[in-house]
Amino acid sequence: MSAPRHLLIVNPNTSTAVSELLQRHAQAAAGPELVVRTVTARFGAPYIACEASYAVAGHALLDAWSAALLDGGPTPQAVLIGCFGDPALQALRESSPVPVCGLAQASFAQAARLGRFVVVTGGVRWAPMLQRLADALGVGPALAGIHTVAPSGAQLAADPVAAAALLAQACQDAVRQTGAQAVILGGAGLAGLAARIAPALEGPGIDSVEAGVAEVLAALQTAPQRPDRAPGFDVRWQHLSPEMTWLGQQDGARPN
Repeated sequence: MSAPRHLLIVNPNTSTAVSELLQRHAQAAAGPELVVRTVTARFGAPYIACEASYAVAGHALLDAWSAALLDGGPTPQAVLIGCFGDPALQALRESSPVPVCGLAQASFAQAARLGRFVVVTGGVRWAPMLQRLADALGVGPALAGIHTVAPSGAQLAADPVAAAALLAQACQDAVRQTGAQAVILGGAGLAGLAARIAPALEGPGIDSVEAGVAEVLAALQTAPQRPDRAPGFDVRWQHLSPEMTWLGQQDGARPN
């Protein structure tokens, strides 16, 4: 039997509760094929819910990834961005020698294979941000709508019973209004809720964390590995963390 492969999940917000939720649900979805390790951003916002927090999350994600590569933990064979919005997705793909997937990117791809889809998520300011991401990823034409509920993903995760009722109604309304063939329940903090509200849905409900893990497993089967390429940045940073600085130049002492 071959040794299990390692998946690194980077949570780009500072909530350890969200990281614990990601770890639990991602490991359950991965089964024995992957050993999941989740790390948390060292700075930024406890929940990403606006343009400013999203911008900072991109830096925080690259920093947390850099720190995880240099802290003595197992070398990952894939990386998953643990935020439905995928901050720094392309930057991390440029910097990583192993496949990089995002919760939104994976969910969009899975849903688009079923037809037109809608997104239901927490936080009203996410709508234009997710529309922009869908357009950038080339699935804009398949996105029938983005329906947000007022509570943030963190608030929904704090009360899953109330969240299930609210989100079930939101999903029903979204599908009824758009005629979509699938609905994505988007957000790291919403992990596990798609299964809970499935009986109330008329069509497929996609859990973004499960979609992310499925995308990672597929990528590990098909994406070319680049063992000859070291992770790193093509930038000589100034005034950033020791880990990011070292990965940018790699001509000094490795940070402790």
